[in-house]
Amino acid sequence: MVDETDLSQERKWFYQQQAKTVVDNLGKKNIPAWYASNRAEALSTILAMIPPGAVVARGDSVTVDQIGVIPELVKLKQNRIIDPMERDASGSYVHADIEQRKKIVRETFSADIFLVGTNAVTLDGKLVNTDAWGNRVSAMIFGPEKVIIAVGINKIVKDVDEGIARIHNVAAPLNAARHFLKHHRADFGDLPCAKIGRCVNCNHDWRMCRYTVIIEGTTIREKGRINVVLVGEELGI
Repeated sequence: MVDETDLSQERKWFYQQQAKTVVDNLGKKNIPAWYASNRAEALSTILAMIPPGAVVARGDSVTVDQIGVIPELVKLKQNRIIDPMERDASGSYVHADIEQRKKIVRETFSADIFLVGTNAVTLDGKLVNTDAWGNRVSAMIFGPEKVIIAVGINKIVKDVDEGIARIHNVAAPLNAARHFLKHHRADFGDLPCAKIGRCVNCNHDWRMCRYTVIIEGTTIREKGRINVVLVGEELGI
């Protein structure tokens, strides 16, 4: 008997079709991309892109955490890891001093590989991101020799406008709530989007939407510097 309540096959097909469109269009913009059907496959794909001895830096990314890249690299003991956003078991920053954290952030620009997520990727192959500090988006653009971007299927949007709307009304409220609830940052809990769950275009001192970058591709000279791994699961925020 056909189980009409199980849409797993249909979702898998739908995710693959969307991912194929994105992968093809990123490739046309000199950004190699791969589709991994799940996070385990994504982990294998990403690890295969990181040679032993490479210095690996990471940006703050729930997607990277969910895939489990950093713990696996630590276990392998083959790479130095730069993690300015490292947190302890309670969720607090290991590098609590802001000046110390800034110093570590600057080290990411000389890393061999930068691991990060993205706020949105458009069907025509653009990466849309917004930062509060700018360290993540700037490293995507310039600095590290290679950038590996992990993207959950839920981050695919129609165009840049939809990507920016997603950032303001989905990613920013969730991220503000994450920092408030998990990382004990009362300042983020005071943000309007953390209180009502949507953007009001505030000018709060701790507003997270400060630096917006749209990556439309790379020059042929930099082909292969930015790499994208699309994952057929809902990941990140």
